[in-house]
Amino acid sequence: MPRKLMSAFMLAIGSFAGSLVYRRRMARRVERVDLYSDDGSMASIAAGSPEAERLLTLARELVSLAR
Repeated sequence: MPRKLMSAFMLAIGSFAGSLVYRRRMARRVERVDLYSDDGSMASIAAGSPEAERLLTLARELVSLAR
């Protein structure tokens, strides 16, 4: 395999891996409330909505008590 082709291939693999790491880290920073139901369905409420703020406040308190 020519050196330039190998370098391009390695650059593409590195870029792809870096984008995956970046997306995972950004996804962790977003706070949201996920509500799971007995039937297997899930509703996700984004931070900023009044419903989510009440639940996130309670969740933060519970996490701080558990530490």
